[in-house]
Amino acid sequence: MSDRRAGELSPHPEVRVVAIDGPAGAGKSTLAESVAAHLGVERLDTGAMYRAVAWSALTHHVDVTDAEAVARLARTMEIDVGERVVVNGEDATVAIRSIDVDRAVSAVAANPAVRSELVARQRAWVAQRGRGVVEGRDIGTVVLPDADVKIYLTAATETRARRRARQRDDGRSVEAVHDDLVRRDRLDSTRLASPLPSPEDVATDAKVIDSTGKSSRAVLEEVLACL
Repeated sequence: MSDRRAGELSPHPEVRVVAIDGPAGAGKSTLAESVAAHLGVERLDTGAMYRAVAWSALTHHVDVTDAEAVARLARTMEIDVGERVVVNGEDATVAIRSIDVDRAVSAVAANPAVRSELVARQRAWVAQRGRGVVEGRDIGTVVLPDADVKIYLTAATETRARRRARQRDDGRSVEAVHDDLVRRDRLDSTRLASPLPSPEDVATDAKVIDSTGKSSRAVLEEVLACL
């Protein structure tokens, strides 16, 4: 643990993998990008992988509630998540953030066979690189339980809704985004396969950070003090 400021921190040489979990709109992507830049490693947005499957299902007119059909689709897809999200050779970076995908992704993420396929790919991504920052819903509890540093980032629903509305700028009101987040939180936290944990149920070795009322810089400094 260090009390130096973020700009003065040097990563501990033993920190190879950082897991960042939390609900939608908590600021995971911003934090993961900043931590990865600090460590000089790549980051993986696992949520984008589930979104890619949901987008592909919608594009191919596959019912996202048809578990077997979506699972077959997931097993055969090529998904490259980096600065861009490329699905079967097609740039889907913007498309996977659509309202339709927002509303379909929870059903896809609740599919045990899809989760099994994508978790295997996520673990392979880390194994191939040896280091990285991985963000999602169950990284520290299921995907990478041996991660060197585990963060659970949360925020008040109202705060998350305002952030998401600003990010998307798709014409939805903050109230509409809020309702969608509440619906998704309920679906993600009650699914049978790797449900989204509450701040009280996260991995025992995870640091819980509530980003409500905090700048991204302040949150980053809290995380870097754990490295």
